[in-house]
Amino acid sequence: MASESGKLWGGRFVGTVDPIMEKFNSSITYDQHLWEADVQGSKAYSRGLEKAGLLTKAEMDQILHGLDKVAEEWAQGTFKLNPNDEDIHTANERRLKELIGETAGKLHTGRSRNDQVVTDLRLWMRQNCSTLSALLCELIRTMVDRAEAERDVLFPGYTHLQRAQPIRWSHWILSGAIAGNPLGVDRELLRAELDFGAITLNSMDATSERDFVAEFLFWASLCMTHLSRMAEDLILYGTKEFSFVQLSDAYSTGSSLMPQKKNPDSLELIRSKAGRVFGRCAGLLMTLKGLPSTYNKDLQEDKEAVFEVSNTMSAVLQVATGVISTLQIHHENMGRALSPDMLATDLAYYLVRKGMPFRQAHEASGKAVFMAETKGVALNQLSLQELQTISPLFSGDVSHVWDYAHSVEQYKALGGTARSSVDWQIGQLRALLRAHQAKSPPHASPK
Repeated sequence: MASESGKLWGGRFVGTVDPIMEKFNSSITYDQHLWEADVQGSKAYSRGLEKAGLLTKAEMDQILHGLDKVAEEWAQGTFKLNPNDEDIHTANERRLKELIGETAGKLHTGRSRNDQVVTDLRLWMRQNCSTLSALLCELIRTMVDRAEAERDVLFPGYTHLQRAQPIRWSHWILSGAIAGNPLGVDRELLRAELDFGAITLNSMDATSERDFVAEFLFWASLCMTHLSRMAEDLILYGTKEFSFVQLSDAYSTGSSLMPQKKNPDSLELIRSKAGRVFGRCAGLLMTLKGLPSTYNKDLQEDKEAVFEVSNTMSAVLQVATGVISTLQIHHENMGRALSPDMLATDLAYYLVRKGMPFRQAHEASGKAVFMAETKGVALNQLSLQELQTISPLFSGDVSHVWDYAHSVEQYKALGGTARSSVDWQIGQLRALLRAHQAKSPPHASPK
């Protein structure tokens, strides 16, 4: 149990800790997020101690009852922190002693805070990742619903931020989801109690390994990359220059100076939060890269990264879902933005189907574009005679090239922008969502 100083480690030390060092060392301001996981882990460990003969049945029951009281205080917001509570583990064990007396000191038998730190964080992240997974699935479901409802809307696809070829609006939406324990404690019992898939294989690695944290931060960074790019597209599409979409007032703000402004703050904040998440991921990797084996206090930095990124992802996914579900599209403006020059590739394909090699067809189509620009007319306004000066393969059926719906329908290969391909993509994503829901554990529902 804790020493007279209130520290779990204080028996070997004399004097007091510098107050600045005390604050520097403390993690209770943020690791109190782990209170529920810490209680859960301690209850499982007390059962392990009882099975190993290190607690009597009465002592275990006393500890379990006391931990229930500790959890109740946290849940009701009545838990009182003590100035000597440097972390959640110290706080909970200190309160447990106040509630049940010296028996609380037996709970720490054979384990260190290093064990508790990593176990608590794994438990908390498992629950939280399930919650974030459910939020991500809701965003994907919302995007798929819109893609299915609006799959006949055509608008320009862009490369290099220039209009390229006609695509389906739905196609755009779908592109965006140390020595171990010597006291005989049964680790398989603890694994079963806490519902972990397996025990860690190596005790030195178990307390210092943070791959699961890094993988979470990798996922969050990659997810934010996609969401930031989606936000950037929608910001552009919402400008007067594009006027393809309009954000709901619920996800916009006005200007304090210019009354006409409707600012896409929701999307700008999604885009900006990506930098915060990337920074946390890079920061943890820099912390991990130079650490010697087993636990080092540097690893205390992992929890702030996890909690902050988790909160950010939760907010971003919910806001993104709201933006997509309430977004208004101006399909008339999308249609008006289509122009015959975007069918220049189709003109080349027309010649390819007539037997011309693609390189020659590409050059011929380019000559047609240049001719139209020189004459100051749209590409589809060139006469058949003018086109035949470029290639005799042009004939009357070239008029079919200038149909935008026909253009998108030729891309029937899986992953393309044809109606059948978009339907296939929607089906694949709905199947993915059903499969995820079927295998999600009970604790996966958002709180």
